Amino acid sequence: MKLESLLKERGIDYEKHSHSKTYTAQRLAHEEGVSGYMVAKPVIVKGASDFTMCVVQAPKHLDLQRVADVLKEPKVRLATEAEMADLFPDCELGAEPPVGSLFGMKTIMDTQLQEDDFLVMQAGSHSEAVKIRREDWERLCEPMVAPIAAS
Repeated sequence: MKLESLLKERGIDYEKHSHSKTYTAQRLAHEEGVSGYMVAKPVIVKGASDFTMCVVQAPKHLDLQRVADVLKEPKVRLATEAEMADLFPDCELGAEPPVGSLFGMKTIMDTQLQEDDFLVMQAGSHSEAVKIRREDWERLCEPMVAPIAAS
């Protein structure tokens, strides 16, 4: 698993959990027994030339106009399933870990994610999750921080 290798390489403490297959971030929260607000949900967008990983709390939705403003793009769109398959060949579709740097893309983190000490995230499969300290995740990703979740 690319995420686990990166965490070990950087000396970041984490907990790895196995659970029943989950296909939504909210279901992951349920399986992990945590609030959906602790689950970091990645949403991939495409601007004029690049893909960007946006990370919001599981119950939240992404505001594409806010993301476009942060990226100084006229507009952005959600990545297609085909694009996602190309961007994350080592991951099950929809189970990508929210670590843009792992996949050569920048990361934007919604400001509300800073409210929790720990984050839970998919680890590349629908049946494995990782829990890490939010501060460690931020050091790993070096995200831009902006209010990108819909109100």
